[in-house]
Amino acid sequence: MTVSGTKSADASLRRLGEIRRRIEEVDSRLLPLLNERAELSLEVGRIKAGDPGIIFKPLREREVLDNLARQNAGPLPDEHLRAIWREILSSSRALQRPQNVAYLGPEGTFSYFAGVEYLGHSAIFHPCNDLAQVFEEVSGGQCELGVVPLENSLQGTVGVSFDLFLSHEVHIQAELFSRISHCLLSHAASLAEVRTVYSHPQPLAQCGGWLRAHMPGAALVPVESTAAAARRAQGEAGAAAIGNGKLADLTGLSILARRIEDQAGNWTRFVIIGPRAARAQLGGNMRTPLPGHTGADKTSLLFTLPDKAGALSAVLDLLARHGINMRKLESRPLRGQCWKYVFFADVESDLEAPEHAELLDKLREVCTSFRILGCYPTGPQLDRLENNEDDDHA
Repeated sequence: MTVSGTKSADASLRRLGEIRRRIEEVDSRLLPLLNERAELSLEVGRIKAGDPGIIFKPLREREVLDNLARQNAGPLPDEHLRAIWREILSSSRALQRPQNVAYLGPEGTFSYFAGVEYLGHSAIFHPCNDLAQVFEEVSGGQCELGVVPLENSLQGTVGVSFDLFLSHEVHIQAELFSRISHCLLSHAASLAEVRTVYSHPQPLAQCGGWLRAHMPGAALVPVESTAAAARRAQGEAGAAAIGNGKLADLTGLSILARRIEDQAGNWTRFVIIGPRAARAQLGGNMRTPLPGHTGADKTSLLFTLPDKAGALSAVLDLLARHGINMRKLESRPLRGQCWKYVFFADVESDLEAPEHAELLDKLREVCTSFRILGCYPTGPQLDRLENNEDDDHA
């Protein structure tokens, strides 16, 4: 190295040292502020110690995140800011009261990672054997919240989730959209060494083209979850699993291939359920949001109709006349009643807002049964593809 090159390298090292010292100084200033915020959260917890309501307030949290994003002058990207504050909000909720969250287990499923990313690592996540148990633990009060997959952009509706709303008095608190990207995980050194591939039936189907092209001789074995598949692959020579790339951190498996799904744009819509309607926790008039809140902008409905011509049209006409856009409409068989159906709908409006009181009355008149499953903010799209590249150690 030349003398000038040595001087340049020395100057760069000195500058790096100065930057690291400044970062440590900034961290030292941040820590007291975070602890001051934590003290305020603890005080909120003491004030609300006797309140049985749900601590998770998605409308308030969205307002906090949106306000911060508006103030953010960069260079911190907005998505990084929101991810940081989701963990801060998670800590604040946990300081007020431990928050138990049910999800379709075991640890490492897409439901688990969606819940952790949205609700943060400070929540206490309880794995359930099936979706019915998730609904039972929330409706029975064992868990304050539950993470439930509702529909997939490629595979369509998760029918069992809709059916469980019929038999459990739970309410949608929030929604989120999680990007689903599949990885092939194994202890094998190469694709050629893999003889068996385990996964849930959906990922096996979503990766069918890739598997036929790259591993035509491998046996494809469906199991109850992607996490269970990874654990099978852990202890079996020549075995691999398809699942979330972050399963590598949990299981010690290596990632042989990333993004092996046949179609891009694979998203799953999850909802966060709770035992009470979100607005019922605000006190007073259920149709009045807290001062300053932006309010919900989405409502999910469940209703049945009389068996006569024009019954469904009457509901659609009412919504159209009030300028309300319907995003989803689906019918499901009504359990225990042959050839009877229940309808699920999503509309782009807060139907519990005061201006829709007359509309709600009319909807109840034309339906044989009518239930609001939840009024909540439109959920964020959580895309972890770039983070997976950094976080997975393959």
